[in-house]
Amino acid sequence: MMNWPILYARSRGLPAAAAALLVTAALLGAAVAAGDGAKAIELAREHRPDLAILDIAMPRLTGLQAARELSRLLPDTRILILTMYDNEQYFFEALKCGASGYVLKSVADRDLLEACRAAMRDEPFLYPGAVTALIRNYLDRVRQGDSVPEKAVTVREEEILKLVAEGHSSKEIADLLVISAKTVERHRANLLQKLGLKDRVELTRYAIRAGLIEP
Repeated sequence: MMNWPILYARSRGLPAAAAALLVTAALLGAAVAAGDGAKAIELAREHRPDLAILDIAMPRLTGLQAARELSRLLPDTRILILTMYDNEQYFFEALKCGASGYVLKSVADRDLLEACRAAMRDEPFLYPGAVTALIRNYLDRVRQGDSVPEKAVTVREEEILKLVAEGHSSKEIADLLVISAKTVERHRANLLQKLGLKDRVELTRYAIRAGLIEP
């Protein structure tokens, strides 16, 4: 079995230089690419990469969902999250999922290589402009007795919400998640009630706003 140093998943929307870096790594046999979150998990199981670079917005599993699973399956694999979202909740969720770095696509030309190097040194990496603001915001919350923002839905509900928004049927979702179709329907009903939504269309709009799928 070949040990690929780098796994990268769904790197669309990267600036040219950052995309070229990943393509060059692949051509040199130093990287393998995955088209969605579930494929990233599959390839990681097979190749056991040193570093996984995951886009937050991927089909089937988001980058955060994939990061959570990779952290459980391969705790020695370092994880970087690539995102277009300059968003506090995604940042804290990425840390909770085991990511050691959070890189904005808009500045990936500048930051991606250094983020990879930092991750391989077991050091955290954040895009520089966010560090001061995020630390100040977190400390303010601690002083006020607030916790890090909680997600509105559970991990399982998020998985189902994403797949519903992608247009999968209850049976397809049940097969993907290895649960019954009735369980899928129950989770979907809970989502509609919890989020105050009416139907699949509104669930899809919510999933877009939450960054689970791209418009």
